[in-house]
Amino acid sequence: MNGFVRAVCWLVPCGGLCFVSIDTPALGSGDDRPNVLWIIGEDLGPELGCYGHPQVHTPNLDRLARNGMRFTQAFATAPVCSASRSAFMTGMYQTTIGAHNHRSHRDDDFRLPKGTRLLTHRLQEAGYFTANIRNVSEDVRGTGKTDWNFQYDGKAFDTDNWSDLKSHQPFYAQINFSETHRGAAWDNSHTRIDKTADPQKVVIPPYYPDHLLAREDWAQYLNTVMALDGKVGHILNRLEADGLSRNTVVIFFGDHGRAMVRGKQWCYDSGLHVPLIVFWPRELAAPNRYHPSSVSDQLVSLIDLTATTLAIAGVPKPVNLQGRILFGTNADEPRDQLFAARDRCDETVLRIRTVRDQRYRYIRNFFPERPFLQLNRYKERQYPVIHLMRYLKERDQLDEAQLALLAPCRAAEELYDIVNDPYEINNLAKSPQHQSTLERMRASLHQWIEKTNDLGRIPEPPKSGRTWSEHQQKKHAAGIEETKQEVLDFLSRQSASKPEPGR
Repeated sequence: MNGFVRAVCWLVPCGGLCFVSIDTPALGSGDDRPNVLWIIGEDLGPELGCYGHPQVHTPNLDRLARNGMRFTQAFATAPVCSASRSAFMTGMYQTTIGAHNHRSHRDDDFRLPKGTRLLTHRLQEAGYFTANIRNVSEDVRGTGKTDWNFQYDGKAFDTDNWSDLKSHQPFYAQINFSETHRGAAWDNSHTRIDKTADPQKVVIPPYYPDHLLAREDWAQYLNTVMALDGKVGHILNRLEADGLSRNTVVIFFGDHGRAMVRGKQWCYDSGLHVPLIVFWPRELAAPNRYHPSSVSDQLVSLIDLTATTLAIAGVPKPVNLQGRILFGTNADEPRDQLFAARDRCDETVLRIRTVRDQRYRYIRNFFPERPFLQLNRYKERQYPVIHLMRYLKERDQLDEAQLALLAPCRAAEELYDIVNDPYEINNLAKSPQHQSTLERMRASLHQWIEKTNDLGRIPEPPKSGRTWSEHQQKKHAAGIEETKQEVLDFLSRQSASKPEPGR
């Protein structure tokens, strides 16, 4: 595509209306190609107001969704940051490029396979200025997170300063926000919003006990989402103030699902389902398949954002790229299935593969003999609900769905009807009525494993697990005991506040 597309707009000079025509660039054309801004929420599921989630107020993201295109079925290829980010920054499944084990290859010289490159390197060659923003203002900073499971040559980004963008166009920039990632930003988010979520009114998944501690933990997650929304609003206002809003395509998404029990690091919707909002300025000619102020149920993988961003920049899609182009004259056929994988996370060695379509999710557990809550010191420290559930189990106060999280082993195969069982509780793998679906999904997953050359079939050296176990022990041992004590103190206070029988 070349040249320009004619568009019209209304201008209001000196109090009067003036109908004029302007030239706006088409998708991927010439020197006036659009800027692209990725806004990434860390550990973020689709718990936003525009997705209909209760007790969360996200006016900035809701406005972006009203004016843009909101996708209801967007998913990461991995439920943990480093593997997911390695995938969407290359447009390749992490299992294909050897980046599937969480935080691997940090101390070796592992390189990407021939033909696989960083998105930013491809964009730099096409004349784009690239940024991973840390510095926006005194109040708003990005984390600058990369977290890739490979080594690379060259400079991945040209700057980390927002102030460099206006004078370096066209640009590709990303800004990562950590509010929804457990840690200091998570802990303080409720102090940076006007109205916090009410623990008594939040809706928690049924695989958690309906306990005040679990409700407060979920409410704080929603508080982090609202704090994140405030930062997104700042970025959108800054785009406007700097005169960049009219020629910058904004893509907002989460890097994987929420940092909660059975979420992050697990191949359910709760660990893979992410929000995705694409805003195309009305001053730019909208490409095929982009519909402003719309909602799409199309299945989208985060690696599709890589292919789509390259298309926006006018970069031909590399032959081996596994992501699909969402918009434009060269858009690929929509997906009918999505695939994802989980391998070693920290010291926890597992191999899980999954395929999902519009109705069903199939999961293959390659180590079913290992428990759901196999030791992971990061989660033991960060997730108080784990300790709550163990406490309640000892007192026989958990139901069947909750006890499944504490079981000593798991099913080798899982099949869920997402439409009728959105929390993925009722495993249909042994249901006689669902055997044809099971066989179809199983065959699809096997074909994907073979076709994409899933390197998870090759075990990681045992030394890697031992090294991470030692590292996590040093880093989290004291914190785990603190979290346990905090849970016990909470339960003690709650017990003391209950009235005595008969009063």
